[in-house]
Amino acid sequence: MLNKSTTATDKKEPVVIKKYANRRLYNTETSTYVTLDDLAAMVKNERDFVVFDAKSGDDLTHSVLTQIIVDQEGRMGNQTLLSVPFLQQLIRFYGAGIQKLVPSYLQISLESLAREQERFRGQFAGAFTPHGAFELYQEQARKNLAMFEQAMNMFSPLGKAAGAEGEGGEAAAAATPAVEQASGSTSSEEIAELKSQLATMQARLEKLSSKD
Repeated sequence: MLNKSTTATDKKEPVVIKKYANRRLYNTETSTYVTLDDLAAMVKNERDFVVFDAKSGDDLTHSVLTQIIVDQEGRMGNQTLLSVPFLQQLIRFYGAGIQKLVPSYLQISLESLAREQERFRGQFAGAFTPHGAFELYQEQARKNLAMFEQAMNMFSPLGKAAGAEGEGGEAAAAATPAVEQASGSTSSEEIAELKSQLATMQARLEKLSSKD
């Protein structure tokens, strides 16, 4: 019983990674040097880790995770997760009154997307015909796009109107004034840019679906 309890506790503790001056990363759990690819694999396998500067002891976890994203994006070609309009919009949030709200809002949106993805995988596995699988894929794609559009509308003066017309309009309308007060107004050009991004995402999803 004691061994099982100890093992369960150990699994919850993040692996300590030390970063040396030569930029080499050392995994203290396996006593081996690792690469950004190795750390990316740990993230995908839901194995938590923290990165510390081997000399100063400073926490470098955020910067290393950012490096992993930049590295992964550089390999994706035209299929990157972070499009140029999205990155531009993200940069605009820095220094804005709404900056403190953005991290938690994006995290909630991504967690919701992850839950929908798991549910969709279960439905897809139960589809007995290619036609049925294709319909499930299309339906989920539309839901994901609608969710992101609603999330981004919450940051704009149009959020109240958009939320009132769709489902959950009252909740969106109630949340919008607080967001507007923190962020100020968002230009119509930014809204048009976000809508263009969503249209591009939908076109890509439909193209991928047709290939399947």
